[in-house]
Amino acid sequence: MDTRNPVSSANAMGHPLHPILITLPIGLFVATFLFDLLFWQTADEAFAKGALWLLGAGLVGAALAAVAGLIDFLGDARIRALGDAWQHAIGNVILVLIQLFSFYQRYRYGSSAVVPLGLSLSLLAILIMLFTGWKGGEMVFRHRVAVYDEPRP
Repeated sequence: MDTRNPVSSANAMGHPLHPILITLPIGLFVATFLFDLLFWQTADEAFAKGALWLLGAGLVGAALAAVAGLIDFLGDARIRALGDAWQHAIGNVILVLIQLFSFYQRYRYGSSAVVPLGLSLSLLAILIMLFTGWKGGEMVFRHRVAVYDEPRP
């Protein structure tokens, strides 16, 4: 379909899936950071264990969002031509690698991996998400990626 705007190849009835799926890892990674802060302040092991579960679920959500994002990225050359798309994608790969390392450390070493390493990595993840979220917004609001328009005649 020939459109003015770059299209989302991963969609359900015309609705892009990537913006729906990204809410999972964003919320779960922010909750991980909050649980890390609570563990740091209380030393309650339940917060360390909860953070591990939140982080693991966030990684699963990130994998789902990444699949949809990759399908969109590969599906329309106009998306691949955007510097913002590359920065968004590369930033999110870095984010997931950091979170995978954090998950491994927490799984292997338990609550001793939370402060200061896990907490620092959670904060870094939040900062990276702010950057990659900004770049995602640039793609939608400035470059109109996945903004529906009528097919060209």
